[in-house]
Amino acid sequence: MLLWLAPTHLDDIYVELPRNTISVRGLVLFGAGMMTLLAVFYPAFSIWLDLISGAWEGGLSGNMASVFLDLLMTAFCVWSAYVLYRVDTSPPRDLPLRFNRLRRKVYVYGFHSVWWNPFTRWYVTTASYDWDDLRAEKWKVRSATANGGLIIKEGVSIAVVRPGTNEVIERFDLSTRAANTSNVWAYVCHYMQHGKEGLDPSEADPHDANDVPPYNIALRLAPKVQWPAEMNAESSSAP
Repeated sequence: MLLWLAPTHLDDIYVELPRNTISVRGLVLFGAGMMTLLAVFYPAFSIWLDLISGAWEGGLSGNMASVFLDLLMTAFCVWSAYVLYRVDTSPPRDLPLRFNRLRRKVYVYGFHSVWWNPFTRWYVTTASYDWDDLRAEKWKVRSATANGGLIIKEGVSIAVVRPGTNEVIERFDLSTRAANTSNVWAYVCHYMQHGKEGLDPSEADPHDANDVPPYNIALRLAPKVQWPAEMNAESSSAP
């Protein structure tokens, strides 16, 4: 069974799957740098254009609209730069999921953010749920581009239901990759029912989620994955 991202851990007790928050981490940080340069140089460039065009001949009071637009544009650039910086560097290096077969539980390493407000607190979340209360939901989103093209994004999320009902109380992403989204859930179900039997151990890619490429500055700046001590011990052991 081929997966887009191989498990980072696979044994008789639990399997751990990686979840990347952004598939192009590092490139967004480049955009933050561009917006920072724009915030620094735009006001001076705008004033220079006004001077050579004669817009300042009437004095400051006669050109308040231009000053206001310059300040507004600068503020937007600063906000955009900080948003892009935090989007790329604030999420942990990975957001792993652990499925413990013997305890019949899933452990979720998540992250809470408010993309439009980079000045508020963004933080890591952790939770555990019973396997019997999970339901997979496949989704697909279609959107049109400016030139008439079509963008299709699909994935699989997991709904947590209240025991004995179909009332959804929580959801989290399992996979947001466009390829093999169903295979990920099938892989997890097979493991929880049959263990490693029928799975190729060579598919697993054992490594520390905190080991990131030295050239990826965004990942190097990102917080390390650090499970709470009690949850880390519980999720990786037998009852």
